[in-house]
Amino acid sequence: MIDTRRLRTLRAVADHRTVTAAAAALHLTPSAVSQQLLALEHEVGHKLLERDARGVRLTAVGRILLGHANEVLAQLERAGADIAAYTTGTAGEVKAASFATAIGLVVAPAVAGLREKEPGIQVRVLDAEGDQSLTMVLDGEVDVAVAVEYRGAPAEDDRRLSRIPLYAEPFDVVLPRGHRLVDGEIAVADLAGETWIGPYPGNPCHDVIALACEHAGFTPEFAHSSDDFSAVVALAAAGAGVAMVPRLALRGTDLSGVVVCPVAGPQRRVFAAVRRGAERHPLLVPLLDALRAAAAELRRPPPP
Repeated sequence: MIDTRRLRTLRAVADHRTVTAAAAALHLTPSAVSQQLLALEHEVGHKLLERDARGVRLTAVGRILLGHANEVLAQLERAGADIAAYTTGTAGEVKAASFATAIGLVVAPAVAGLREKEPGIQVRVLDAEGDQSLTMVLDGEVDVAVAVEYRGAPAEDDRRLSRIPLYAEPFDVVLPRGHRLVDGEIAVADLAGETWIGPYPGNPCHDVIALACEHAGFTPEFAHSSDDFSAVVALAAAGAGVAMVPRLALRGTDLSGVVVCPVAGPQRRVFAAVRRGAERHPLLVPLLDALRAAAAELRRPPPP
């Protein structure tokens, strides 16, 4: 009989690529993780891991077992959700991780709506970039992630996660006043050779911008980096360079020193994610519904 706790350990090692990182995510010692993996190999009768230059990777048998582990763990999440629905109803704490802009746009309105409709549900919100929040969900640190589609993100058919699309927003080009392009229609290719201001590598928006520029035939030179879009706009106003910023992130930002122009192509696609099977949990269903409602309100055109 295979111990499901060891399946969780196998998945954590597959996600983090090292025993040490998996141990930190599982709140175990590296020695305990190694012992669980050895016991799991003994249970299945095959070697599951081998070392490479980056740490460890799964063997062919390890990949087969991981596929089954994802299904088993998803079914356990569904079982927990059904039991919770039967025994406790909607009262308890939910942890949600989201990047800052989405906290203001959809998470905070969802929390406000829940306080009226489901006062027994307490939502604890953590600020985390989209790539970090997905890892936090998979590691069990939070229950819900509000994340951004980015290069390297888990695919839509990833068997570890259930995803709920929320909204998509275009990027706008932010230029210093007096820039040569402010009077014309801008394409990404027009920005080749410019000095750039943008998020740090690893930020999903950095990936979206870099990929859009690659498709336009050039690599952007980021001379200035900040994950705070108000700081990015301030640097553009100072003439330090140009930037592409998600349109909704410009709300409430001082734009007096810049010109904002639409650009075709890049978009920030935002979704909520939970561990597969947990989407039926009675504490999560109202929160996911509230996030959908907040996103729908966001997409509603403003009154004339």
